[in-house]
Amino acid sequence: MSNVEAEPAVMRCGSPVDDVRPAGPPRVDVLPARDVPLGGPRSMTVRRTLPQRDRTLIGAWCFADHYGPDEVVDRGGMALPPHPHTGLQTVTWLFGGEVEHRDTLGTHAFVRPGEINLMTGGYGIAHSEVSTPRTTVVHGVQLWVALPEEHRNAERDFQHYVPEPVRMEGAEIRVFLGSLAGDVSPVRTFTPLLGAEIILEPRMTVALSMDTDFEHGLLVDSGDVRVADTLLHRAELGYVPPGADALTLTNESDGPARTILLGGTPFEEEIVMWWNFIGRSHEDIVKAREDWEASSDRFGTIEGFPGGRLPAPTLPNATIRPRRNPPRR
Repeated sequence: MSNVEAEPAVMRCGSPVDDVRPAGPPRVDVLPARDVPLGGPRSMTVRRTLPQRDRTLIGAWCFADHYGPDEVVDRGGMALPPHPHTGLQTVTWLFGGEVEHRDTLGTHAFVRPGEINLMTGGYGIAHSEVSTPRTTVVHGVQLWVALPEEHRNAERDFQHYVPEPVRMEGAEIRVFLGSLAGDVSPVRTFTPLLGAEIILEPRMTVALSMDTDFEHGLLVDSGDVRVADTLLHRAELGYVPPGADALTLTNESDGPARTILLGGTPFEEEIVMWWNFIGRSHEDIVKAREDWEASSDRFGTIEGFPGGRLPAPTLPNATIRPRRNPPRR
């Protein structure tokens, strides 16, 4: 998905690391979402929880948009023309609908609920995302992962995977990245990551073992979910710092509750993120934008898309300024 805000957020992200391990239930910081319209009056509106002032990264996860359920007849569905990416991996995970993906690697693929599309755009890639005519409701999450310095110019890549559901008392889990509840995803990433959909049965509690080196974020799609001692409502993201060896999730609702669990080792590098580009300096962003506007070979050409490309927004009339995660408590 493209970050098509008229004035995209500008930030440099980094997270210091310490070895403090909490005693008792883990601390959970509640991060509210902000509504971001993507395009014109019939466009999608997403609920964005990453990045924001109080938290810019969870592991290498640097961007989280939650959208829908939106009726296509009302909103027009997803219609994102070719747009570029650098220095990141995109993760598409749907709860409803179907999206057609094309990219400059030559990929033509579809993603449906319970499937992951992961695209790597290191030095440069472009893709389009359009909901299909079969789609009546658009509903899901779009996530970005920052690439570490060693791999930030990685070659273009695309992976598709359909995880088998893991059933346990009170929950059903689909692990699309990393490992959880005895299941391991084969999808390749450049830093240690966790990504899973967890559906909790009504009024049920589950306890999940966690990697103590990871920080975690739980995004609620539906229902009210208690993480340790903290209640999260729909579209809220609960952040848990490193050190927790388990997370207890309780569905406080009378119906099923759906969540997305993200995790990873703290990302220690500083990055600059603007529009759809991740770099290490203001100059990196300027160059990427120039290359996209000039139709450079850096991003390639998408075959089969019936329309034009998405133009880049105007850069701010100043050097891009950094923003950091708050110090660890």
